[in-house]
Amino acid sequence: MVTRGRGYFWVILAFFFFTSSAWGARLKDISAFKGIRNNQLNGYGLVVGLNGTGDDSTSGFIIRSIVNMLERMGIHVDQERIGTSKVKNVAAVMVTATLPPFSRVGNRIDVTVSSIGDAKNLQGGTLLLTPLKGVDQQVYALAQGPIATGGFAASGASGGGVQKNHPTVGTIPKGAMIEKEVPVLLDGKKELTLCLFNPDFSTVEKVKETINRAMGDTYAKSLDSGTLTITIPESYQGRVAEWISSIEKLDVVPDAVAKVILNEKTGTIVLGEHVRVSTVAVAHGNLSIQIKERSAVSQPLPLAPPSPEGTPTTVLPPDKGTGVLVTPGGATVVTPESSVSVKEEGQVLMIVPIGVSLGEVIRALNAIGATPRDLISILQSIRAAGALQADLELI
Repeated sequence: MVTRGRGYFWVILAFFFFTSSAWGARLKDISAFKGIRNNQLNGYGLVVGLNGTGDDSTSGFIIRSIVNMLERMGIHVDQERIGTSKVKNVAAVMVTATLPPFSRVGNRIDVTVSSIGDAKNLQGGTLLLTPLKGVDQQVYALAQGPIATGGFAASGASGGGVQKNHPTVGTIPKGAMIEKEVPVLLDGKKELTLCLFNPDFSTVEKVKETINRAMGDTYAKSLDSGTLTITIPESYQGRVAEWISSIEKLDVVPDAVAKVILNEKTGTIVLGEHVRVSTVAVAHGNLSIQIKERSAVSQPLPLAPPSPEGTPTTVLPPDKGTGVLVTPGGATVVTPESSVSVKEEGQVLMIVPIGVSLGEVIRALNAIGATPRDLISILQSIRAAGALQADLELI
């Protein structure tokens, strides 16, 4: 069953790699226009209404936060008196959100609430009004609302408990309202910059040729391996958004370097399409070392008086079979015993010819019975021999 499952895996993998290479990726999936991006927001807030699972009242920052909150509401309290009382229904949190481009005032965005103190659970809590700021320290949104943790935590008096998911982090769907916009103006622009997610000179040339062919003239120009400048045609000067939509739909077949990714922690191997090898002979043997430890207990003779100075002796039964280790004088002796076995599985030396493709490399390595973890060692050895024509990267 395991062999059949492994065979299905390689069949599916080969299907993805050896289907026709005429596919293309949309420009919107491999690139983005400069300046049109998300912006990160964050803020510090308080969650109230917890059922005794909030921060410990000995935390200095939670006490100061409660005092400041009440002062802003016109309620004067003594900080020292609050410090001596239990306020475990309150938790200090960091609130984070992502502001999409072209977001307008009044739109709502999702927020994530994360505890920064020793709160045990944010379930059932409500986030008080929290301003969310950008890197320029300007307030762009206000967050407030009940928190959904998607889990729970319950514990008993003896210390045991049950927990599902991560109860100290929660979300508020559409919990923040945008109060300030990030200005991104498209009308009036004569030129836009397109940036590739994975810079590559071959890919950027393909993108340039595809855009120029679609627009019927030389409008795109490549600056480096990951950047192009595109001149907006006169006919689209008042319709830049429409022009961007037509550009994003263009299909391009991105190029990639020959690379092999190895993850020894999980035994995962990913080989790129252009991986090739030179002529090399491969043999791989598995060395298995098994060590078994057990303890032999020798019991004293029947009715023997206790004597710590007793020396273990072997007593043969009447049938003269295997002796039993006993200790006269009533002392019990524990003797450790070790069993070591070494097994080496030999493999056939196999020649991998020059210039073989990815599929042939996989089939050849599978033919010698290599497991994923064996393949990691084999590929590293082939790379060390200079026969692997690809970049080997360990993650």
